[in-house]
Amino acid sequence: MKKSYLVALGILAAAIGGAYLMVSLRPEPPTQPPPPQTPLVTTAEAEVRSGALEVEGAGTVRAADIAAVASQISGRVVYVAPQLVAGGRVAAGQVLLRIDAADFQNRVAQARADVAAQDVAVLQAEEEADLARREYEQFEARRAARAATPYRGVDDDDYAARVLPPRGEAVERLPAPSEPTSQEAASGAPSPLALRQPQLDAARAARQRADAALGDAQLALSRTVVRAPFAGLVQSETIAVGDVVTVGQPFAQLIASRAVEAVVPLSDEEAALVPDLFSGRPVEASVYTDFGGLRYRWRATVDRVEATRDAAARTLNVVLSVPAPIAGGRVVDPGEGERSTAPTVVPSAPPPLLPGTYVEAEIRGAELDRYVVVPRRALRRDNEVWAVEQDTLLRVVRVDVLQQVGEQVFVQGAIDAGTPVVTNTLDGVVDGMTVRLARQQGRPPRGGEASEGGQQAANVARPNRSGADR
Repeated sequence: MKKSYLVALGILAAAIGGAYLMVSLRPEPPTQPPPPQTPLVTTAEAEVRSGALEVEGAGTVRAADIAAVASQISGRVVYVAPQLVAGGRVAAGQVLLRIDAADFQNRVAQARADVAAQDVAVLQAEEEADLARREYEQFEARRAARAATPYRGVDDDDYAARVLPPRGEAVERLPAPSEPTSQEAASGAPSPLALRQPQLDAARAARQRADAALGDAQLALSRTVVRAPFAGLVQSETIAVGDVVTVGQPFAQLIASRAVEAVVPLSDEEAALVPDLFSGRPVEASVYTDFGGLRYRWRATVDRVEATRDAAARTLNVVLSVPAPIAGGRVVDPGEGERSTAPTVVPSAPPPLLPGTYVEAEIRGAELDRYVVVPRRALRRDNEVWAVEQDTLLRVVRVDVLQQVGEQVFVQGAIDAGTPVVTNTLDGVVDGMTVRLARQQGRPPRGGEASEGGQQAANVARPNRSGADR
């Protein structure tokens, strides 16, 4: 029994000695410096620009002029222009339809006959008036001669009229038929009825009435041909040969092709960047839209600002006038980094800018001597930008935000051209802290460092196509 205890103690002692020997003879592990505590940042270079700001927005195209074409007379349609279909193009003054003109031609012939009859009546009235005037003048001559001597107006062979009454006997004389009445004596002029002037005036008035009726008949005849009021596109039509049109019932809708309007809502901050927005002076603008993989541009001008503000969005609706929208826009070259393959089919003619098209717009804003463009991710709360100086020193710079365009922000502040600005998120940032640059836009990684965050920063800082094209 005692011998068993001694064996166990020997084994335990041998194990302890072996372990001590192994620990004492082990090699020392290699020493490494502790990892750095300086935060790693991804950056992009700030860009300094000068010139006019481009205020961007988006809106929908609508027609500037829409006409509901209707007939001014009633009748049966005998001709419809082939272009009078939805989507057809018509020229200004082009014949759209013709109405059966037989009834209106008969009315014109009837009115001409009435005019001819009234011409005869006027001639007859003029002759009668001239005859009455000559008779009156003869009566006046006889009256004047009778006033000088009672016998001067008597014919030479009228001896009975020459017999004088007894001397001293008063004989009452009756007035001669040619003596003037009291009204004529008072006014010194003959009565209009004696000269048949009212009859002549009535005949002339009837002639004018007949002439006006002829004009109405000719006008109605001309309205049997309905023409396009302006050049444009046919939006809709509901007419065919054989239909009976009525007065004032529209049968087609025409959209003027001289210009269309694009309504672009702008916030107060964006509208404030356009100094001449409310001055009435023309402001240059452009509208863009994509079609078949290509981007097209139309020149435009600011026409006006709508009289009411959008109550829901609190925006101002700026109306852009786009001339000659049917002629098509100009193809804009794609920007760097956009669309690696060409479109499969290139249209032989540019597409028109039709109402209802969604467009992006650029309005020429204020001219600035200097402003800074930074990525949108570089803008922090309270309008701050973290700039890196001397490749290691972080500075917090307060800026004034002018506008945001896509993934870019236009600001004014104490940032020089090419200054790296931080685009990733950091905790506990203080002005003057030390940082490490992971990647800088336009430069290779330092010391072989590269990270997913750095690649994302480079992608964000890449300008979009709209900014490059415009």
